[in-house]
Amino acid sequence: MKKAIRGRNGRGPVSDSVKRLLCAVLGLAMMLALAACGGTQMEQKQIFAMDTIMTLTAYGRKASAGIDAATSTLNAMDALLDPELPTSKTYEINHSNGSNVVVPAQIAKMLSTAKTVYEQSDGALDLSLYPVIKLWGFVDSRYYVPTDEELSAVIVKKAFDKMVLTSYPMTGSYSVNFPAGTEISFGSIAKGCAAENAIGAMRQAGVESGIISLGGNVQTLGLKPDGSNWTVAIQDPNNTSSWVGTVSVGEKAVVTSGSYQRFFVFDGNTYHHIINPKTAGPVNNGLVSATIICDDGTMADALSTAMFVLGETRALNYWRQYGGFEMILINKNNQVICTKGLIDTYTPSNTDTYSVRFAE
Repeated sequence: MKKAIRGRNGRGPVSDSVKRLLCAVLGLAMMLALAACGGTQMEQKQIFAMDTIMTLTAYGRKASAGIDAATSTLNAMDALLDPELPTSKTYEINHSNGSNVVVPAQIAKMLSTAKTVYEQSDGALDLSLYPVIKLWGFVDSRYYVPTDEELSAVIVKKAFDKMVLTSYPMTGSYSVNFPAGTEISFGSIAKGCAAENAIGAMRQAGVESGIISLGGNVQTLGLKPDGSNWTVAIQDPNNTSSWVGTVSVGEKAVVTSGSYQRFFVFDGNTYHHIINPKTAGPVNNGLVSATIICDDGTMADALSTAMFVLGETRALNYWRQYGGFEMILINKNNQVICTKGLIDTYTPSNTDTYSVRFAE
């Protein structure tokens, strides 16, 4: 097995996170947010979970309690979802040999959301691609370019369309069943769900204003303490220390999937981590970034992957048909395509390099 040269835009080792998504609240935007808070009490904490450095910020008298509650939630979900951890629920699902597995509400929501997107996008989001992702080395960073025969042998293990998710309203519990041999991963949806639940924990603790950044998944609680919107920067795929523009949001999830986030180079060819469920290889449709803005963090995370896989034309058609979210696509021609709901909230920052248009 050949091991590939690893790198990120040619500037050193790549992150170990399975997925995604570098839409971030950049330092400048955060400084502006804090400056607007005046004397409002602020608590901020960084933790490492889900192979990602996470930044949690809360404001007000309950800020400390909110940070503690969010931290507990994120750590619990990390332990719940790691497919390589024998005590995790995902590991149990992957080794159930076709038996029913009782799952908590967070997993049930992710499975239900993923199934909706799977059906509406013609399978563009498929949680049962885990054997393919492992084969490429995106789980343990032992990167490898599989042969066509090897890919054919693992792609047949896909079975997300055969998932049976059952709800038991009387007890408030759920169970899931997959065919024997199916292996799933929540890498394409986990951080969105985790951020959503962490924001919920902050809210329950009494926090009314806060923001969480989970390695590119950004989710906000309320407005900034001064009553203004949050400013979230959309990373420049060609220069990850900069951004192509900013979007002004209230209480929203902002999630990005991009080919520049995690990749390796072998024999002069670049292979990124977003896999096409139809081909078992990295997506190659001209997109380099897809950002979703919507109310639901779990859905935003699911859609960011699915829209990237669909490509520009099909992603815009999906948005026109189903709606419920706004979107920013960036393609290899340095074009930024925004959905029309962002006309008053998206501000371009790098007009020398990128052109911007709004889709109807």
